[in-house]
Amino acid sequence: MAGKEPPNYQRVVDDLRRRILSGDLAPGDKLPTEKELQQRWGFSTTIVKHALTLLRSEGLIEGRRGSGNYVRDRTRLVRRAHSRDMRRRIGSTSPFTRDSEAAGRQPSWEAHSEKIPAAPHTADRLGIQPGEPVMFTRYRYLADGVPIQLAYSYEPLAITGGTQVEYPEQGPVIGVVARMDFIGVAIDRFVEEVTTRPAMPEEAGALGLDRRGGRWVIAVERTYYAGQTAVETADIVFPGDRYRLVYEVPVDPWSPPGPSETP
Repeated sequence: MAGKEPPNYQRVVDDLRRRILSGDLAPGDKLPTEKELQQRWGFSTTIVKHALTLLRSEGLIEGRRGSGNYVRDRTRLVRRAHSRDMRRRIGSTSPFTRDSEAAGRQPSWEAHSEKIPAAPHTADRLGIQPGEPVMFTRYRYLADGVPIQLAYSYEPLAITGGTQVEYPEQGPVIGVVARMDFIGVAIDRFVEEVTTRPAMPEEAGALGLDRRGGRWVIAVERTYYAGQTAVETADIVFPGDRYRLVYEVPVDPWSPPGPSETP
């Protein structure tokens, strides 16, 4: 028995998706207008609009107000989490800058720092008492002018207060590891917890996410440690379709089993 025909909207989606993934429609190309798609397929406005909504939710196209729908650039930045900072010092670049330049993109960012009392959940992550002063820095990172990452960083002022690196973006070195090295605090590890979730409204606005679909983000909760002391914790938010996270995890060296361990 012949297979059941896919719904009409799925036929439009499958055709446009195939053309995009094959390169027939390249990043930046304008899609046929809704009217042209209706004439080509003989389907209603509702069916065509539904198909385009699904393609936007897949991150394959983007709508531009008053202009139409265009194929999205799906080039993703790669964030290599293992040994990202490499203890670089004066004149170094930030991890985000290295990620962007490796992808051939021009990096830029916006940052604002202020001293605030630690909220209970922040204090718990830093191992301090609620209300203790922390430096809060809000970041928005862009690649070729496109918002691509948000970060909210908290550092105990008991560690950085009164030093040259108190304000993260105003000191002589860049990056958490290099800044802590500068004041004699040796970071030896960091912990990351990764989840996915729908974007909060303010995140969708800051990242320029299409409000008609494709609003899922990757959320990373990261904490740096020097011994048992947490020196910085951050919430980092990535649009799921603009970033690829790569983790390189070393494995203990192999050694032959001793006599008592032989099966």
